Amino acid sequence: MNRINTKKRAGKLAIFLFFTFLSLTTVAQNKEKKITIQNKKISLKEAFAQIETQTGYSIAYEQSKLDIEKKHSLSLKNVTVDKAMTQLLKGTGYAYKIKGYHIIISLQDNKQNPANNDTQKLTQTIRGIVVDSKTNTPIEYASVCITEDPSRGGSTDERGNFRINNVPVGRYNIQATFMGYRSSIITEVSVTSSKEVFIEIPMDENVQDLAEVLVKPEIKKDRTVNPMAITGGRMISIEEASRFANGFDDPARLSSAFAGVAGDVGTNAVAIRGNAPQFTQWRLEGIEIPNPTHFADLSGLGGGFLSGLSTQVIGNSDFYNGAFPAEYSNALSGVFDMHLRNGNNQKYEHAFQIGLMGIDLASEGPINKKRGSSYLINYRFSTTSLASGNDINLKYQDLAFKLNFPTRKAGTFSIWGLGLIDRNKAEVLDRSEWETMGDRSSGSNKLDKLAGGLTHKYVINENTYIRSSLSATYSKDHSLVNLQTDDGTIVQVGDIQNSRWNFVFNSYLNKKFSSRHTNRTGITITELKYDLDYKVSPYFGLNQPMEQLSKGSGESTVFSAYSSSVINLSNNLTTSLGVTGQYFTLNKNWSIEPRVALKWEINPAHSLAVAYGLHSHRERLDYYFVEQII
Repeated sequence: MNRINTKKRAGKLAIFLFFTFLSLTTVAQNKEKKITIQNKKISLKEAFAQIETQTGYSIAYEQSKLDIEKKHSLSLKNVTVDKAMTQLLKGTGYAYKIKGYHIIISLQDNKQNPANNDTQKLTQTIRGIVVDSKTNTPIEYASVCITEDPSRGGSTDERGNFRINNVPVGRYNIQATFMGYRSSIITEVSVTSSKEVFIEIPMDENVQDLAEVLVKPEIKKDRTVNPMAITGGRMISIEEASRFANGFDDPARLSSAFAGVAGDVGTNAVAIRGNAPQFTQWRLEGIEIPNPTHFADLSGLGGGFLSGLSTQVIGNSDFYNGAFPAEYSNALSGVFDMHLRNGNNQKYEHAFQIGLMGIDLASEGPINKKRGSSYLINYRFSTTSLASGNDINLKYQDLAFKLNFPTRKAGTFSIWGLGLIDRNKAEVLDRSEWETMGDRSSGSNKLDKLAGGLTHKYVINENTYIRSSLSATYSKDHSLVNLQTDDGTIVQVGDIQNSRWNFVFNSYLNKKFSSRHTNRTGITITELKYDLDYKVSPYFGLNQPMEQLSKGSGESTVFSAYSSSVINLSNNLTTSLGVTGQYFTLNKNWSIEPRVALKWEINPAHSLAVAYGLHSHRERLDYYFVEQII
């Protein structure tokens, strides 16, 4: 029995060796076959077909990347397969390999071409995360690539993170694709050698189920960071603010280029559709904050000299010039919704930047690499602060930071803060230049602002998350005015102090019921406090002492709640329905404000939208309390 089995194995081995030899012989014969193509103008597709017919090989290639319809002048007579393929692919950037009966065409390996070797160029890493635009949950195994060079890319991991290494410095469009979602592109991503790039790519779920789908990438620069806004908003990239003329790294100045928005060269105050700049709301990390601008409200309410948020820390933000969704209350004109980005959780990076407007010192890096926690901090001060003496009349400083602590089961915690210190001084003119009372006046302004808080985001499931924050804001301004008399005596004619505290708790639940319907419902509780001391000379210019015009302090509370839904009626037709309500305990006033919007995307380049909303604005607390002292 063993002899029979041995004979069978020997027979099978002989048959295998015979066919292997026959196969190799056939391949070798195919490779030696001569090719003749006599045609002055022939496409690669036609040339490949003739090679397959004359040799018996099959040619494989990716049609979307190789231009097979381009015509070439070609004349081949009795040449080998190697010589024919080399001449056909010359100058295309593609190479070929012969495996068995197949000729496989692919991009050339840059390592074989020293001229294209990335090691000779400045390169950087692009990292990021791909998320569902409605639920903000990560999308795993999505494909991400650079549209200018699709060979550079990869896929996201189980947490939605991706990484593209060795990207030459420059400006690129980053595309994300995933089955069941519409392709999304983040445009004009600036890649520099100084620090890694981190981007978040939101993707919209495809609401239609079709037997065959033609997928085209959407390039939308008017898309907001907040997915609940479908009209009246636009995402402002900080990179744009630093790139465009008169931007001064300030999103408010950049917004003046939009339709319906008017600005001024000397200030970042904007009038939106004729509304006063003071009715524009500023938000940071989801809460309303005092105007984060240096020397705000000195030359006019609602504006200032320079944004207190450096480009080193601020992320992409939203600007609304009307028809904003229900979660934005207490705003009549527009809304600047700002966000601090997370620090690099993989490597330490430090930056030093000096310019005419100020000096930046920034640092970011991981706190715990295994847990993905990170820090980001930036300190900036005016260039004029380096001058000695007290003759410089404009000095400012600002500090911003964010600490991010993701956990496995308890969600993600963030601690953030922003502080501004401004000092301004005006001296009396020389006596020979006196023409008005203002020429003989001197004074100083001290402005301090703080905002900070603790934010927590907890993902309940892949379609639902809850975000809560506990925050506080503080602002104080102190102005002194002196008047010089004819005999050189200095008389104090103004001493105004005003401070305001706001304590804010807000929380919202974001739930995607289906690919068509997403709802966000939340509440906000705001505790308001103020303290005012107003002393002014009643007869300016008559050297009279100051009198107490008003003095007081008080507090009150505002309760607000909202619910907003975005419904995709189709891939091209979207509606937003919402309502917000506020209750002011000081005067026991209720306010119910409906919000409705409808948007029709006619084509990728054009859309038509209509919206309706009822809006209200609450004045500063001291306006309600203070009574003039007679």
